[in-house]
Amino acid sequence: MTGVSRETDEKIARQGRMAALVIAGSMCFWIVMQWLGPRIGLPGRYAFLVDFAVLAALFWALVVTYQIWRKRRDNEG
Repeated sequence: MTGVSRETDEKIARQGRMAALVIAGSMCFWIVMQWLGPRIGLPGRYAFLVDFAVLAALFWALVVTYQIWRKRRDNEG
């Protein structure tokens, strides 16, 4: 029983690290692109493309975080 619980905990921890990396990476990417875009002359439509890509990544991280929360809650009870 403890082996299964330990495996589940490790899987949940991996998912949490992945969600954290996606959040941090997407925000760093967004900040860099907001700074870099005007300096290299990218049109505004590319800024919207970057914004939507980052929003998609953050939405994915939100879904994964919700799944982690549900798994932890189910494992407790």
